[in-house]
Order: sequence, then C-alpha cells, then structure tokens
Amino acid sequence: MPAALPVYMPWLMTAGFGWLYYRRIRRHFGWQAWRPVRNGIRIGILSLVSAMLVLAAIYVPHVAWGVVAGAIAGVGLGWFALKHTVISTRDGAPGYTPNPWIGGALAVLLIGRLAWRWYAGAFSQGMGQGMGNASPLTLALAAALVCYGLVQAIGLAVRLRAGNTAA
Repeated sequence: MPAALPVYMPWLMTAGFGWLYYRRIRRHFGWQAWRPVRNGIRIGILSLVSAMLVLAAIYVPHVAWGVVAGAIAGVGLGWFALKHTVISTRDGAPGYTPNPWIGGALAVLLIGRLAWRWYAGAFSQGMGQGMGNASPLTLALAAALVCYGLVQAIGLAVRLRAGNTAA
C-alpha cells in the first residue's frame, strides 16, 4: 500500500490545490460575515508569505523585478478593491461584500499561469534545482495576489473595527 502512494500523489495534490483555489475564489462573491480572528490569522500568514517573496527577490535576482512589479500591482488593486467593498450588517452581524471581479481575476490569472507552467513541464523536473528555474511572471502574479489579500485584510480590519458601516 505505501508503495502506491507516490503514484497517486500528483493527482491528490492537484485535487487538493483545486479545492483550495475553489474555496479562495468562492470567497470573492457575495456577502461575507466579519470574522476578526480569521482575518488576523490571514494577515499573519500573508505577512509571512510576503516576507518569503521578498527573500526570493533578494536571493534569486532574476525574479526580483517580477516580485516588485507584482507587489506594486497587488497593493494598487487591493486599495482599489477596498474602495469598492461594501460594509454592511445582516441580522446585527457586521460583514462585507467584496469586489468580486478584481480578486477573482487575480486568482484565475494565477491558476492559469500555474497550469501553463505545469503544461510546459516546469514541475516535472523535481525540486532538485531549487529556485533556479523560477519564473518572474509566476512570482509577479503570486506577489500581486498576496499583496492584494494583505491590503484587503488590513483595510477591512481598520474599517470594521472603526465601526464604519457606510457603503
């Protein structure tokens, strides 16, 4: 039984990543209840991932421009989407309706880029080469998505803690 696990591992990992991205994209549509603890955890994780992207930009120089450009685009899109996020209450519970198109488009772009890299065989070479074959475009999209999420999470925390329920 354990010998068969490596054979199925790529399929299991693909299904797991697919499920995670489905849940991520689903969060961009419709009213969302405000969960401050979950938002705080999200801010912590996204800050850690941002720090890892900065380290990747420092130690893998050929991807630095992609990380910087993606981070700038992500912050700008996050700020723009935050301006178009509607804060409201339902049944006395605070919540928000995010801009569905910006976050959804970023997630779909990243999935499309990862699918293209997978199709081109970038992941079939194994992890032995480290970040040597890292793509600046893929890391730019990742940085944009991470910075977008970080700006959204921090902005929502500030707006909802201030008690601002205006649109």
